[in-house]
Amino acid sequence: MDTSNTSSGDQFILLGFSDQPQLEPIISVTVLLFYVMTLLNNTAIILVSFLDSRLHTPMYFFLSNLSFLDICYTTSIVPQMLINLWGPNKLITYVGCILQFFFAFDFGATECLLLALMAYDRYAAVCQPLHYMVIMNPRVCKKMVAASWLTGLCGALSMCSFAFTLPLCGHIVDNFFCEMPAFLKIACEYTKVVDVTIYTLGVIYLLLPLLFILISYGIITQAVTKIKSGGGWKKMLNTCGSHLTVVSLFYGSAIYMYLQPKKGSTYQVDKFLTLFYTIITPSLNPLIYTLRNKDVKRALKWLWVQSLASISGISRI
Repeated sequence: MDTSNTSSGDQFILLGFSDQPQLEPIISVTVLLFYVMTLLNNTAIILVSFLDSRLHTPMYFFLSNLSFLDICYTTSIVPQMLINLWGPNKLITYVGCILQFFFAFDFGATECLLLALMAYDRYAAVCQPLHYMVIMNPRVCKKMVAASWLTGLCGALSMCSFAFTLPLCGHIVDNFFCEMPAFLKIACEYTKVVDVTIYTLGVIYLLLPLLFILISYGIITQAVTKIKSGGGWKKMLNTCGSHLTVVSLFYGSAIYMYLQPKKGSTYQVDKFLTLFYTIITPSLNPLIYTLRNKDVKRALKWLWVQSLASISGISRI
């Protein structure tokens, strides 16, 4: 890879997986497949949640927002990543790097908060079933989702303004997109201020929402244990199992990336973990939520039948 123009102030080099060129074709095909899956699966979730009146509930309102968020998140990363994987240069403009940094942080932080809201929704559904529709009425749900988007936006604005005022020693980002940990490593002085900022944001957007989720499911588990019938456990697993799986996949890799000791960090492990929670997990979320969900399966089947009927009608014309 030609690095002769690395000193250009209006461009950055994204190293990505250039140190392992034999893997780049495999990674590019894998990323493209998972990106297409993300677009198709999450779009299907949004459509059935909107078109099927039986799914006009708080849970599917949050799920459709999560699907939209995942589409935006991967779209802010994958197109530029594929261009760099397929081409000889691994360049991104200064503005493009700022936008990737901003949107990746914004969507990632918002997803953390949205997953916490979904845990609260499950708590209300299991522990407060008689008051569920009062607690989670449409107006409250919209305000909660708006607050999560706004909080993520504020965090992204503050972090982006801080990061891009730091003096940089070079323009080579050792990752496949301008993510916060990789970008801040090219700051001239990786000071305590930078470390404290990363850990503070990690606590706000990762640990606190995760703690809220764990408390919510702790209360749910305690409530279900009081039910002697096995049906209570089955209800909890059906209601909460999918969400807990998504939480484990997303938070596990994100916490390792943002809150690990820097001395224990290895670039290769970091890249593949980043690839996992930014590309692979968003494509799996719809599958995880639909595997045990009869309502979504029924709605998807209905949408498929309607689509085939429409195509058949058009072909006859």
